[in-house]
Amino acid sequence: MTTAEPAVHIVDDDAQFLAAVSRLLRANGFEVKTFASASDFLAQRNGDAPGCVLADVQMPGMNGLELQSALAQTPNPLPILFLTGHGDIPASVRAMRQGAEDFLEKRAPKADLLDAVKRALARDAREREERARRHELRARFDALTPREFEVLGHVVRGRLNKQIAGDLGIHERTVKLHRTAITTKLRVQSVAELTRLTEEAGLFAASEPTFPKGQ
Repeated sequence: MTTAEPAVHIVDDDAQFLAAVSRLLRANGFEVKTFASASDFLAQRNGDAPGCVLADVQMPGMNGLELQSALAQTPNPLPILFLTGHGDIPASVRAMRQGAEDFLEKRAPKADLLDAVKRALARDAREREERARRHELRARFDALTPREFEVLGHVVRGRLNKQIAGDLGIHERTVKLHRTAITTKLRVQSVAELTRLTEEAGLFAASEPTFPKGQ
């Protein structure tokens, strides 16, 4: 995980406003990077670096909402909050539905902007920890063999060893060996822990088990 200082990435084609907001945020202790367009930001962005995005809604080329959609497709999307020069209810509704941290007018009180930035940075730190946790969990599951993963799918569906053996056409003793290997590799001691771990990792959402990518 990166140890870079979280930064507020300001994206706005209005150079005067860009300078004013960056001065305000720096004066309040934030690390700031500025970009004149969404395409410039995306081209220069370090995908692993923490932070948030403060973007104008209406910009030449890629607008703020399109930038939000582009960020959502990346492995480490940054929280985004919007500033607009005029009220735009449809845009604000769309932005918030797509997960924007906030939608403020450029005339909004400075305190509101600073509070929104703090919330966005806190959200990024929280979501970054969650992604790291999921990555660590998937690494554990990737250590399972295809057969162990198959047995796991039956276990978390509540099947007994005898039933699993019958379903898979193997000996019950073999099922027990697989279960021991599964609990050892996943570092759990009970079916309840196993079930919670698979849910946390986002596995077995469907009724039938599926193999993880690459297995």
